[in-house]
Amino acid sequence: MTSTLSQKVWDRHVVRRVEGETDLIWIDLHLIHEVTSPQAFDGLREASRRLYRPDLTVGTMDHDIPTGAPGTPIEDPVAAEQVRRMYANCAEFDVRLYPLGDPGQGIVHVIAPQLGLTQPGMTVVCGDSHTSTHGAFGAVAFGIGTSQVEHVMATQTLPQARPLAAAVDLEGQCDQSVTAKDVALAIMRELGTDGGNGSIVEYRGDAVRALTMEGRMTLCNMSIEAGARAGMVAPDDTTYTYLEGRPHAPKGSLWERALEDWRTLYTDENAAFDRVFTLDASRIRPSATWGTNPSQSVSLDGTVPDPSSFSDPDERNAAGRALEYMDLQPGTALADVALDVVFIGSCTNGRLEDLRAAADVIRGRRVSSTVRALVVPGSALVKIQAEQEGLDEVFTRAGFEWRQPGCSMCVAMNGDIVPPGKRSASTSNRNFEGRQGQGARTHLVSPAVAAASAVTGRLTAPQDL
Repeated sequence: MTSTLSQKVWDRHVVRRVEGETDLIWIDLHLIHEVTSPQAFDGLREASRRLYRPDLTVGTMDHDIPTGAPGTPIEDPVAAEQVRRMYANCAEFDVRLYPLGDPGQGIVHVIAPQLGLTQPGMTVVCGDSHTSTHGAFGAVAFGIGTSQVEHVMATQTLPQARPLAAAVDLEGQCDQSVTAKDVALAIMRELGTDGGNGSIVEYRGDAVRALTMEGRMTLCNMSIEAGARAGMVAPDDTTYTYLEGRPHAPKGSLWERALEDWRTLYTDENAAFDRVFTLDASRIRPSATWGTNPSQSVSLDGTVPDPSSFSDPDERNAAGRALEYMDLQPGTALADVALDVVFIGSCTNGRLEDLRAAADVIRGRRVSSTVRALVVPGSALVKIQAEQEGLDEVFTRAGFEWRQPGCSMCVAMNGDIVPPGKRSASTSNRNFEGRQGQGARTHLVSPAVAAASAVTGRLTAPQDL
């Protein structure tokens, strides 16, 4: 029997399989944060249950925390209570926690890879939809609900139907101006919001192999925006080089044994996918969204589409509603769309490589006087490394705010909010109505495009500066 990568990893983790029922699968790594874990801990407590495998659970604080100066109080009482309970719950149940002020603290999907916790062939879950990020390592990784968080805490297993297997084949090579975020937006355009259809999508082709691990994480991070259950990239030498020497990666003879196993993680020749999408990577250009879901984007040298140009009635109606919310007119050149805020950060684009790319564009330039611009590192380690390279000085000299690590303006639940009616260029993953604040209008872009746009005060490709 031939198998796809996702099928191989899934079948390795089946604890119980009965015809007519969902699989019961083992979970290798359970990541938790302060927003979706309190109710699960309460459930354990009420049922007098212990945490079955505390050694396989890792916690951090990221969604609720302010990113201003160290010691900035949490003003929202609900957020403050969630953080307080995270401290108490992790202490009571013996969970390894990376709290505020800890060098390991940061966005959950940034810290697990940088610590070497995420490894090929694993199953990884978290009460957060963008857990798909970890699929960049050849792991089956997906978000779960609060009741499922409690189930994993109590049993280290999860009942799940094995998802369909889909493939996205990127043929050819990308232009050097194109980033992983541009690739992700192009894939969203092709697949739409439901093209993934609950599948685990494997990204393949020379253009994917050419991506760094940070780029692959960006790509897998946005899989959920196409309706996928998860995204994956088969591990290779790029993966192994990234992992080797990290704190929780195997060492010595265990490393050699791990490599031997990881090299078996690939899709077998002639394995059948349920759906296959093919894109020409050479045609992808730096892009930005114009609407209110990540599939509604166009290259930066393009224009806002006319809803009447969509043949599908649902897409036509969605485009009309999106333009009304975004206050955009059909035919408007994206390069003419003025901005109020530029945000660089999030679990999509808050890694060191992302900050380097933005700094390369902004170095020696100034932020437009009409724009508020902020950079939020994805983790305390990313912040430390960026400061060691002097990137913080590059940003602050240009007029950016250099802030503490956290989810920040991606979720608008921590004090970092785009005001009503204002327009943002954001390196995050979602441009839904109100995502960055009530009435906020969001354009998703890459870090390089965000930096260039901060300079001009409008959506701008770096090569147009």
